Amino acid sequence: MTLFEELKLRGFIHQCTDEPALNKLLMEKSVNFYIGFDCTAKSLHVGSLIQIMMMRLFQKYGHKPIILIGEGTTKIGDPSGKDQSRKVLSADNIKDNASNLMKVFNKYLDFNSNNKAIYTNNAEWLDKINYINFLRDYGKHFTINKMLSFDSVKLRLEREQSLSFVEFNYMILQAYDYLELNKRFDCKLQIGGSDQWGNIVNGIDLIRRDSSNEVYGLTTPLLTNAKNEKMGKTVDGAVWLNEDLLSSYDYWQFWRNVDDRDVFRFLRLFTDINIEEINIQEKEINIDINAMKIRLANRATEMLHGKERTLVAEKTASDIFRNEGSSENLPHLAIDLVKNSKVFLNDLIVEIGFATSKSEARKLIKNSGVKINRIVVSEELRLLTKDDFNAKNEVMISVGKKRHFLIKLIN
Repeated sequence: MTLFEELKLRGFIHQCTDEPALNKLLMEKSVNFYIGFDCTAKSLHVGSLIQIMMMRLFQKYGHKPIILIGEGTTKIGDPSGKDQSRKVLSADNIKDNASNLMKVFNKYLDFNSNNKAIYTNNAEWLDKINYINFLRDYGKHFTINKMLSFDSVKLRLEREQSLSFVEFNYMILQAYDYLELNKRFDCKLQIGGSDQWGNIVNGIDLIRRDSSNEVYGLTTPLLTNAKNEKMGKTVDGAVWLNEDLLSSYDYWQFWRNVDDRDVFRFLRLFTDINIEEINIQEKEINIDINAMKIRLANRATEMLHGKERTLVAEKTASDIFRNEGSSENLPHLAIDLVKNSKVFLNDLIVEIGFATSKSEARKLIKNSGVKINRIVVSEELRLLTKDDFNAKNEVMISVGKKRHFLIKLIN
C-alpha cells in the first residue's frame, strides 16, 4: 500500500494541488513537509488531531515532519473561518502557549530516527522583517484582486463584517512562511485544514515566482461528527490534548461516548489500527458497537496519555457504570470544612473546570444536571456538609451523565 492509498482509505484528503506529481514524488524520495500551529490557546484540541495523525502517517512512510510553531503569525491572527477578529494576545501569553503546544507532539511523532520530526518557529524570521524591504521584495507578487477572492476574506466581506488590514496581511505572511521553509529545509509540501486552501495556494505561487521551485499543498477535510458538530468542540467545551486542561479519564470518556455512526470513521482517522482490519470489522453484521467504542477510546487515549493511564480510565468508567463505588481514580479536589465552613457546590464545579462560571454551574443544578452521590441536587446554592461524605471522607459529584469528580475531606 502506498502512502496516498492509505491516506485516502483513512479519509485524510480533501484537496491536493497536483496529486499525480505529489504521489510520484512521495514514492521516489523522502519529502520534508510542514504543518503550522498558531499559539492562540494553551493547548491544541482534538480538532487539530487530524493534522497530527496525518504527520504521523507521513513519517511512518519515511517522510520528515516540520512542526511550525506560529508565534509570529499569532501576533496577526488568522481570519480563516472566523466571523470576527481573534483576541490579541500579549507576547508573553503567545510564548507560554507555544511552549505548551510542543508538549503534545512528542507523544505522536518520532524525534530520533533518520526522518525525525523537527520544530521551527516563524517568529525567527517574521519578527525581523523590514516592512519596506518586505513590500518591495515580496509584495509585488500579490494582487489585491486575488486576495479578495480567498474565502477567508470574501466570506467576511459578504457578511459585512469588518476585516482589519492586519488580518488581511495574514495570508501574505503564511505564504512567506512556506517560502522560508522551502529555502531553509527544502520543504516541498504544506498540509493544513480545508480552510487553509487559499493560504496554501498563495504560498505555492509565491515560491514559484521567487525561485521557480515546484512545491505542493494538501488539505484535510473539515471534521464534523455525525451530529454535524465541529470536531474538538462539545457542549462541555473544547476537548484539550494537554492533561492539565483535560484529564486522561475525561479524554477517554470523549471517545467512549462518540455517536455510533462515527466509530469506524474515527478508528481510521485517530488510531493506528490496520485499515483492512477496521474495514472487515465494519462489515460484520453482529458487531458489538460498544466494544468498538471502548477499543477506540483505549487506542486514542493510549497514544496521548500512555497505557497505564488508559487502563485506569477504563477501570474508572467501568466502576462508575456498574455502580461499584465512586472510584478513587476520578479527578478530585481536597477541602477543609473546618477552615471553610461554607463550601458551595457551584464553586466546586467551577474550580474543577466543569463550568466556566458560578452562574453556569447554578444553571446546571437548576436543570437537574448535577448529582451528589448519584442523587440529583435541586438547590442552586447547595452547601456541602459532613453528612455528604462517606466512610472514606469522599463525596462524588456528577455533572451530566459523563463527568464525575471526587471531593475529599482533609479534616
